[in-house]
Amino acid sequence: MRGNDEVASFRHEDGVWKYHQTIPANKGTTAEHFFRYSKATMANQLKNETSPYLQQHADNPVDWYPWNQAALEKARTENKLILLSIGYSACHWCHVMAHESFADDATARVMNDLYINIKVDREERPDLDKIFQSAHHLLNQRGGGWPLTVILTPDEHIPFFAGTYFPDKPKHGMPAFTDVLQQVAAFYNNNRTDIDKQNTSLMEALGNMQATQATSTDMLNATPIDSGHKQLAQSFDKNYGGFGGAPKFPHPTNLEFLLRHWHATQDRGTENEQSYNMVHMTLHAMASGGLYDQLGGGFTRYSVDEKWMIPHFEKMLYDNGPLLSLYADAFAAFQTSIFKRICNETADWVMREMQSPHGGYYSTLDADSEGVEGKFYIWTPDSVKPLLSDDEYKVVEQFYGLNLPANFESPDDLDWWHLHVYQSTQSIADALRLPENDVTAVLNNARKKLFTAREQRIKPGRDEKILTAWNGLMIKGMASAAKQLQRSDLISSAQAAVDFIRTHLYKDGRLLATHKDGKSHLTAYLDDYAFLMDGLLELLQAQWRDSDMQLLVELADSVLKYFMDEQHGGFYFTAHDHEHLIQRPKPTMDESTPAGNAIAATTLQRLGHLLGEQRYLDAARGAIEYAWQSMAQLPHAHGAFLIALEEYLYPGEFIVIRSDTMDWAETLNKVYVPRRTVLSIPGTATCLPGLLAQREATNDHTPLAYRCSGTSCQSPVSTLEALF
Repeated sequence: MRGNDEVASFRHEDGVWKYHQTIPANKGTTAEHFFRYSKATMANQLKNETSPYLQQHADNPVDWYPWNQAALEKARTENKLILLSIGYSACHWCHVMAHESFADDATARVMNDLYINIKVDREERPDLDKIFQSAHHLLNQRGGGWPLTVILTPDEHIPFFAGTYFPDKPKHGMPAFTDVLQQVAAFYNNNRTDIDKQNTSLMEALGNMQATQATSTDMLNATPIDSGHKQLAQSFDKNYGGFGGAPKFPHPTNLEFLLRHWHATQDRGTENEQSYNMVHMTLHAMASGGLYDQLGGGFTRYSVDEKWMIPHFEKMLYDNGPLLSLYADAFAAFQTSIFKRICNETADWVMREMQSPHGGYYSTLDADSEGVEGKFYIWTPDSVKPLLSDDEYKVVEQFYGLNLPANFESPDDLDWWHLHVYQSTQSIADALRLPENDVTAVLNNARKKLFTAREQRIKPGRDEKILTAWNGLMIKGMASAAKQLQRSDLISSAQAAVDFIRTHLYKDGRLLATHKDGKSHLTAYLDDYAFLMDGLLELLQAQWRDSDMQLLVELADSVLKYFMDEQHGGFYFTAHDHEHLIQRPKPTMDESTPAGNAIAATTLQRLGHLLGEQRYLDAARGAIEYAWQSMAQLPHAHGAFLIALEEYLYPGEFIVIRSDTMDWAETLNKVYVPRRTVLSIPGTATCLPGLLAQREATNDHTPLAYRCSGTSCQSPVSTLEALF
């Protein structure tokens, strides 16, 4: 029932919400559903929320509340159970349930009579989603998903019943939603003693999920790193790249781990060709496949097939930030031209379509347009031919397989083609007896014409909420690409996003999580701090700004002050002064984004060495020690923590250059050295924090470089050659 397997959307036209759902199949199938609500219906408590997902339910006959103290207090004072529904705007089954049940007057009457109904957007409240997904797993002994349907006690908010999608009528072996609601309420009223016992057990189990056996520093070793490599190798798809079968996700953190592993073995003179092949083949396959937008740049969410041919067409900021960083690193490591092109095109797409005029990055582009998933992106040979010359079409036809059977099916059974690279430019050049450079030039010109024509179509919708955590991921991606591509506009883009956050999402020394329509709110989570810290450190390497380093230090201090578990190590997902919930998660495994604990550990380690700040190093070590057991059991699920462990075991190189130009830093950054941090600080910079204050500039402002490895430093050098 996971919503990211399907897509749905709403359109409001003259009192009608038009609901469209797309169910993936081999060639893609679609179906449309429509429902009508009365114009006289009073809006519920969601009408003023910033979340597009909550706003979609603002006119339901269900008396929805957002998660807030007013709703929780209402449940307590009226002694009514809480029906908690968690989803997000692109979740297919969320919208099916909304269509079938939440828009139905009869169902709404049952919900309103028996429950206080609370609707939550998991993207704005990941803290609640993490807790109640865990509860679902414990109650049902299987994974959950979206929509997540949970019933809580009115006083302590303990979940005693959990499910996902329920139909409006009995079908597929599932009971009708109204029957479930009535039976659960009746069971609660008649079996309080049994429910209290279950709740006690559930709370103990939630607590035990975060119990950890103390791991001393001398127990830390490279075993999980080696095991992680072996596990990834076992699941690697040798035919098409990537890991596992369909649906196939990019997993950028695991690929970054493998890229670093390859570099480490190459550096030791024992190059691991297996790591090289896994990374290079996967990145090339994703870049050539339908997962990547061949005309406009940027990656979609995942591929529904093992060949990377047909994607779920939604474009997420949180996917593209890490992938942009990864392709920039891969270009530095391999000097593969296609990886450079992917960096340029993806960065251009971000600035063109995902950056607000005020600097922050938007969240998502929808999968569908005009009620059909993928319609914006698909072509037919007849739609391509009139746009190109005969010579251009000969190349495009073979390159994208327009001379082959269609790979996508329209709702009315027409044949569609989603662009996917089928032949290399070299093979086409051989077939047409042309120089490969000529074929590439023709192809590039044709792609521009197709892109221009596509821009005239109705575009997918855009979720314009600005999330701090996702912006941190993209700030790092743009900074990484800027270092490799030598593009100052990418630096400016990333700096504009930082400035937006500093202005709109940083109040009284604390971050806020989300901004939309001029409103910033919700206390930030660990991921907001960790991802932004990581992005700032990467951006400082692309171009120094005093204000960025100041913000980075302030965020690091806040992580230690508000999130650190001083007793057991690691960082809680929510701050110490966050709203009290039934659990405080401390996640260590990567999900759709890297584990915030791991990113915080890696960034604090690097910052600790740069500034000589032992507090940061101790906190990072504590996080690694806390994650050790989980990492050792499932290393392939802890890619970000494997990187943090690697940098703990093998401290990197730190080069601080005092220079009024970036020349030295730009030269150093062209070489892929993943455990190296390079800061080029202008000679005029003052009030530098920690050890940076001791990295003094020369009187005549000629470049001077300070080089350290871990806690061991060398004498400063005045020539670039001395750094190689």
